[in-house]
Amino acid sequence: MARPNPKPFFLLAASLLALACPASCAAEPVLIPVAKDPATSLYTIHIRHGASHLIDLASPLLWSTCAADHLPAPFPCNSTACSHANAYRAPTCRIARHPCSRSRSRRKRRQCEAFPYNPLTGRCAAASLVHTRLVANTTDGRNPLRQVSVRAVGACAPRALLAPLPKHVAGVAGLADAALALPAQVAASQRVANRFTLCLPRRGDGVVVFGGGPLFLLPEPAAGDLTSTLAFAPLRARKGNPLYYIPVQGVAVNQAQVPLPARALATGGVALCTRVPYTALRPDVYRPLVDAFDAAVARNDAKVPAVPPFELCYRSSMLGNTRLGYAVPDVAFTLQGGKSWTFVGSSSMVDVDNQTACLAFLEMKGVKPGDPSSAAVIIGGFQMEDHLLQFDLEKKQLGFAKVPFFTACSNFNFTKS
Repeated sequence: MARPNPKPFFLLAASLLALACPASCAAEPVLIPVAKDPATSLYTIHIRHGASHLIDLASPLLWSTCAADHLPAPFPCNSTACSHANAYRAPTCRIARHPCSRSRSRRKRRQCEAFPYNPLTGRCAAASLVHTRLVANTTDGRNPLRQVSVRAVGACAPRALLAPLPKHVAGVAGLADAALALPAQVAASQRVANRFTLCLPRRGDGVVVFGGGPLFLLPEPAAGDLTSTLAFAPLRARKGNPLYYIPVQGVAVNQAQVPLPARALATGGVALCTRVPYTALRPDVYRPLVDAFDAAVARNDAKVPAVPPFELCYRSSMLGNTRLGYAVPDVAFTLQGGKSWTFVGSSSMVDVDNQTACLAFLEMKGVKPGDPSSAAVIIGGFQMEDHLLQFDLEKKQLGFAKVPFFTACSNFNFTKS
């Protein structure tokens, strides 16, 4: 059945806003469901009574298409919003003109433009800044509580910029550490902490909570508050790059360190990116990891030919199963202080058909070993699924924890209490 075209979030009905709780009553965190698009393996958020938006950890702006008759509110060139909107321009954006467009009338002040970009193609477009409101719900960590209206500034982009994003989305909701990204705008509008907790689903609806925790998944109380189980690592930034980076000291397979070239991980760093479906590694990191994993599995009799884009594949019936997925070696990124972010079989292996499972780590293409212009590792969406990730943009730290095996990110109770 064809999906109805969602209305842009700029056109939310005034009646809905009248019913929404004002910002002054929103002491609770703000909840938005997260879905995985099966056709693209990208993640979208559902803004109630509005349009779905692609979420992108590396995008610093909120943008959407607008109706033909929509008139944006003008933002002067010297406004703070204009400065924030143009703090970062994608390297692939070829528009050379200044962010302040010339008015046809000399009596009108020059108005600010932003340059939102498509995170898949890198294409950008000149766009007007607009005032808008988003409709979401607050939460106590267990259920949605009450509807709220979130004031925001977004960019009004042309519809052509959407291709080839999922068909039902109307724009991009940036989750980067930037003043006009969604986390900072929710924090400012709703007076909550500038942090967000992300639980990406493999199927069904996951959840993103702006403002912190707690967070409970069904069955309850068996799972408990998952934010209490988080381990933390520093969040790093690279100049001119909105990606989130974490300092990783090594890679281990079954707790045995993988021999990597000196400073391989320090050169380029380790980034997190929701628009990359599977974790990608630079060749000088990828090859040692694949060799170590294959040696630890030690099942040449189970190996089958590669299934692109995956190289290392096995007959799934010969691997064995556990409550944590296939019975294969753990892959872990070792962090400071003896901490590790570990990926068990459910996060390291992907079923490509009913008989074949492949190691879900890919080699970066077109990148030379040790290239400092490229991240050493980009942790992709598949590895983040069914992990709880808390991006604390005030303390500059990432909290991470594997969701218990008896539940999943899709087990949040979206029934209102």
